[in-house]
Amino acid sequence: MKNNRYENLENGRVVYMNGEFVSEKNAKISIFDSALMFGDMVFEMTRSFNKKHFKLREHLQRLLDGVKIYRIPLNLSINQLEKICLETSERNEEFFKNTDEHRLMINISRGPLGIYSQVFDHKIEPTVVVADFPLKWTVASMGKLYDEGINAVMVNQRALPSHLMDPKIKNRSRVFYQMANIEASLFKGKNNWALMMDTDGFIAEGSGDNFFIVKDGVVITPEGRNCLVGISRNYIFEVCEQLGIKCIEKNIEPYDVYVADEAFMTGTPFCLLPVFSFNNLKVGDGKFGEITKSIIKKWSQNVGVDIVKQIKNYEKECADLNQEKNATPYQFSSN
Repeated sequence: MKNNRYENLENGRVVYMNGEFVSEKNAKISIFDSALMFGDMVFEMTRSFNKKHFKLREHLQRLLDGVKIYRIPLNLSINQLEKICLETSERNEEFFKNTDEHRLMINISRGPLGIYSQVFDHKIEPTVVVADFPLKWTVASMGKLYDEGINAVMVNQRALPSHLMDPKIKNRSRVFYQMANIEASLFKGKNNWALMMDTDGFIAEGSGDNFFIVKDGVVITPEGRNCLVGISRNYIFEVCEQLGIKCIEKNIEPYDVYVADEAFMTGTPFCLLPVFSFNNLKVGDGKFGEITKSIIKKWSQNVGVDIVKQIKNYEKECADLNQEKNATPYQFSSN
């Protein structure tokens, strides 16, 4: 790894790319990369609490599982990847405010396609990119959702069935998520987030987030057959165990959502967001449910950060940037 440690002082945040740290503005991959050609890339995105990365090893292990199954010839261990991630954050820390949290984006493709090898003066190897940017970019529009709630929209777009590509592999072939977001954006009302069914008609997942309902004191999430088994999803089971709340996997029909007492979605950047309605019909009393509140409160206690307060503060901080009008991985915007 080249020691260009002070490049970031002149050019701002840096990105790790194939053994080097380069300016974020100069971080580029080839037009011949398989990621661009086929969406042939596995990735992870993490967040920190009080600058400490949460469940980083779990994210990296899922990444390496995908690398293995996709047969990407990567010669980096989990310890080496962890070191790269931590060094990337360390190099960028001076460009973060004290109140900022880190958001790592880790991308690995198999590199440029072999038929274009004559373009390059080096051996074709996997493309490895680790970027680090403020978490608030992702969650800037989400603070209001703790008060207004999400309206989960059952879209026509189906989740990708595991017999085509196992969704437990987090990959960049995600146009079906984008199509779900576009469809949800056409639904009347506000705070519409896509909720996809699997090919059997059961609720599967959102467009990058997992879904839960609460019924008669039991927290229920779809089975992991046809959804990305999220790190945050798994953590809900840990938190529920700490609280003495039963949490199970079970096939969920749309009817089950309509008659649920509470509902919420989970994802790495925002942790947990309440769902107040499903297709514009109230879930329960259409408010932030008590069990859902207890889960996010316990999560906040565990990590030493008031998650709801933090995200609301980020929304206020970014208000002048009109971030709420920008597209996110969870909502489409034509702006």
